[in-house]
Formats: sequence, structure tokens, C-alpha cells
Amino acid sequence: MSSSQQNGYILEARNLEKSFQRESHADPLEVIKGISLALKPGEIASVIGSSGCGKSTLLHLLGGLDQPDRGEVRWEDKNIFAYDEEELARIRNQQVGFVFQFHHLLPEFTALENVMIPSMIRTSEQKSSEERAFELLKRFGIEDRAEHRPTQLSGGEQQRVSMARALANNPRIILADEPTGNLDEKNTENILDLLFELREKEGVSIIIVTHETSIAKRTDHIYELSQGDLSLLKDGV
Repeated sequence: MSSSQQNGYILEARNLEKSFQRESHADPLEVIKGISLALKPGEIASVIGSSGCGKSTLLHLLGGLDQPDRGEVRWEDKNIFAYDEEELARIRNQQVGFVFQFHHLLPEFTALENVMIPSMIRTSEQKSSEERAFELLKRFGIEDRAEHRPTQLSGGEQQRVSMARALANNPRIILADEPTGNLDEKNTENILDLLFELREKEGVSIIIVTHETSIAKRTDHIYELSQGDLSLLKDGV
């Protein structure tokens, strides 16, 4: 039995390294330096750090949106970078939900249609995708905005649509990149409450990237990313 299976990790990063070449420097910029972390089902972890420290880069590696120079990311003990790009995209669509600071909603589509997109990619069955999408909008209290386009929604409503979209395929893992970065205090609390509610009702594991320590304090584990190194500040449920 492997260590991941024995410890019951749903996500595990092992010795991740990532650098970027700079135009004005001969040496590349080391953004991620041998980082390791692990998450069990139903746990919520946060990664804090200053702007530009590499938090988003780390999240993109954990979600298979970018490839590391070295190291591996394992979902349920399978190294995701062992798959070809098509297979990785398929697995990512089914197992991981992404919530971004700037929502990334498609402006030409309604809220309902935006939420339908992941399940349509997976199944192409419009009726079931539409039913699931409306169910999620209702769960987040914005079913009355189903036919509105993103420009007709407030920032908090757009983020709720983004969260609903992330859940379209019942993922095991949610990766949230500064999910409350553009929201006021009330909407921030509402979005955080919804994320923790997802853990309770869906059993999903969540990693939240944030620069707000007040947000991080609510999570089970707190990591700090600084100068490419990751430190565990809080451990335990």
C-alpha cells in the first residue's frame, strides 16, 4: 500500500519546483522551491502570503493547470502529470472545481449557462446539465438570477455563480484563488460560510489561497508561502 493510500490523502504534492525565465536576468526566477503538502477528504487548508509570492502558481500546479519543473501532484494516489493532456483535462473536469477571484464567467452566457458548461463538457446532455445547474443556483440563493448575464450581477452574485459552476460535476476537491478578494466584508463572510457549508454537506476538500489571515484562521490547516518555501503554521482539525 502506498503512503498516500495509507494516510488517506485526496491530494498530495511532493517536492514541487517551478521557475520562470526572466527577460532581464540570466537566471530564472524560482517561485516554488521543493514544496510538499497533503490534504485529506473533508479538510480545508489555506495558503497565505503576500501578493506575487507564488500562491496562484502553486494552486495552478495543484490543479493541473500548469506543470512543475520537478515533483508531482497526486489525486487519490495517482500522479496527474503521468497523464497526457487530454486525459488530464478530462480528469480535472470531473474531480476538481476552481473558484477564481475574477470569476472568469463567460459574458455572453447567462448565469445558468455558465454553471452548465462543465457538465456539458462532460456529458453533452443538456437537460440533466440544466437541472443540475439550476439546483446549484438555488442552493446558493440566486436562482432568480438564472437568466441574467454576468454584467447584470453584483460581485457577490458573480462569485456565487462561480462557486456553483465549480460544483457542477460533484468534484472531490475545490481550489479557490482569492475567492473573496474583490468582495466587501458582508459578501466575504457569506462566501466563506458557503465554502464551509460545502465541506459539511458535500464532504469536499478545499484549498483557499488568500492574503487575509482572518480568512485563513477559519481553516483546518494554514500554510504560509514565502520566497518559494512553504511553512505549516497551523495543523489540525
